[in-house]
Amino acid sequence: MFRKILIANRGEIACRVIKTARRLGISTVAVYSEADARALHVDMADEAVAIGPPAASHSYLVADRLIEACRSTGAEAVHPGYGFLSERASFAKVLEEAGIVFIGPNPRAIELMGDKIQSKKLAAKAGVSTIPGHLGSIDNVSEALKIAEGIGYPVMIKASAGGGGKGMRIAHSPKETSEGFERARAEAAASFGDDRVFIEKFIAAPRHIEIQVLGDKHGNIIHLGERECSIQRRNQKVIEEAPSPIVDESTREAMGAQAIALARAVNYDSAGTIEFVVGQDKTFYFLEMNTRLQVEHPVTELVTGIDLVEQMIRIAAGQALELRQQDIKLKGAAIESRIYAEDPFRNFMPSTGRLIKYRPPAEGRTESGARIRNDTGVYEGGEITVHYDPMIAKLVTHAADRVRAIGEMSAALDRFVIQGVRHNIPFLSAVMKNGRWKSGRLSTGFIDEEFPGGFAGATRDDWLTARLIGVAVSLDFAEQKRRRKLSGQLGSQVLMRSAQRVIKLDDEWHMAVVDPQDNGLRVTVNGAMPLTVEGCWSPQDLRWIGTIDGRAAGMQVERLRLANGFRLSHAGVTVEIGVYSERIAQLAQLIPAKTLTDSSKTLRCPMPGLVVAVSVADGQEVKAGEAVAVIEAMKMQNVLRAERDGRVKKLLVAPGDSLAVDAVIAEFE
Repeated sequence: MFRKILIANRGEIACRVIKTARRLGISTVAVYSEADARALHVDMADEAVAIGPPAASHSYLVADRLIEACRSTGAEAVHPGYGFLSERASFAKVLEEAGIVFIGPNPRAIELMGDKIQSKKLAAKAGVSTIPGHLGSIDNVSEALKIAEGIGYPVMIKASAGGGGKGMRIAHSPKETSEGFERARAEAAASFGDDRVFIEKFIAAPRHIEIQVLGDKHGNIIHLGERECSIQRRNQKVIEEAPSPIVDESTREAMGAQAIALARAVNYDSAGTIEFVVGQDKTFYFLEMNTRLQVEHPVTELVTGIDLVEQMIRIAAGQALELRQQDIKLKGAAIESRIYAEDPFRNFMPSTGRLIKYRPPAEGRTESGARIRNDTGVYEGGEITVHYDPMIAKLVTHAADRVRAIGEMSAALDRFVIQGVRHNIPFLSAVMKNGRWKSGRLSTGFIDEEFPGGFAGATRDDWLTARLIGVAVSLDFAEQKRRRKLSGQLGSQVLMRSAQRVIKLDDEWHMAVVDPQDNGLRVTVNGAMPLTVEGCWSPQDLRWIGTIDGRAAGMQVERLRLANGFRLSHAGVTVEIGVYSERIAQLAQLIPAKTLTDSSKTLRCPMPGLVVAVSVADGQEVKAGEAVAVIEAMKMQNVLRAERDGRVKKLLVAPGDSLAVDAVIAEFE
């Protein structure tokens, strides 16, 4: 076994590898760019080595600096994590030449499977089902249009060296093919240094399901069941689970057999994943093989009880797999939610800044026996920068069945506090409450179909409104009690009376009757059935944890500058609530509403980023939906479009400009 390993990565995956290495008694070396000098993985490792400036191309992607870090620290092996150099055969080769072990598969396997065109040919030869398409590289738009017409729409344009949703576009028409081809090539070149793309048939209502495999250097190969990764946005996975709600035992066995056949064809010798496109009729087709650890690996670890990072390390050290296929049993259900620094209310645009508050739910066993796990690489006070992926954490729940795992995830998201940057927790919470999600009727089009106009918050019905008001009244009650104690009043006599409160929830007004009970409050909202609210909260707390009608509940709480005002987040809904006496409510309603500035004549940048291209000029007529500029942020290219018909009065940016959030790109007449 190794004495010391270097992790050639950053963020949550570097922290994840360090945890397993520490448990195995292996010393760890972190590497970091200037932007990551105070990162969590640097603090966790036994040693840390600086490797260059913030840009990954000048730090994390420079193999020579990583090798030098190994030599200077005596690291015997390198774990690449995922992304960066994890699927570069050239990196594995130079490590081998330097006498350093690569904790991953052999270079030939990486090379063969890393090329999406070559891998499909190998898969077909190995007897694996493949999707109809054109497997050769495509040189120009004209050729792309001809191939797409021949295959039949819709088609998928994909980067040959791609992964992680980058360099990937779905096209339903010639116009979308032309635009998608150029965008896919540009993203592929920026992300992988290889602009080759190919086209294949896009399967209608597909599900994205993958098989985890493990192979050693002694010819032993097994699979660990499947993960469903169909909840995607822009082909980027958002929520994953194991096992899949559609896969039965016979389908699992057939997919597993094909995955093993392909792994065996390339002498695979590490942890790897074979991804499939699966129809609603359970037919499946090979998509690609990822020759690395996957972001979503925790769900497999939780349902199998197998530490995949440990297995990778042991395999790299030459040990034979002790596991056999008959040993693999899937127990319960696990769900992973990727928590990103992005604003779901503004088309999921990336968000950067300092994590003023970062309070994840407690890890470990819950009262019901379920398990909560939070893989992260950030901390309160740390910063989310424009240089790297916007992931904050991966929240995972494991329970006896899928229904309970969803319930645990919903509750955990309600207790996850993040302030300082925008985040997608409201969206994730809304998905957990979605009926289609709960029933397991999934496809990769789920987000577009369930949120066709974008995300505007979860639906707030009368039941949820009453819960929010009930907790707001409870918070106000706690504040009033505290104020009376500080002022020396005998609060016990004053507070035990029933009272009527007027509630302003966003722009709505509600009535609530509050009756104090021995352990909480009985709250009747708008004359409906009363709620019993019990909980423990003090003004410095960021969460309210308690019960509503005897059932456990949690809400995120932010006090507003407005007296008696709170911002509550629960079940995907975020509202601002003021709690008033009747007289104060009458006065509050006399305050004039603020008039918003008209912004319809400007196009603003929705996230910090770099201007890659500009498609208009001063004086040019534009139509609603027409592309104005392309902004690159966190490795993704975003096309910004005109919101209405008009004429460009003044263009204020040029390619190469760096923009802040809400920077004006163009003014319109």
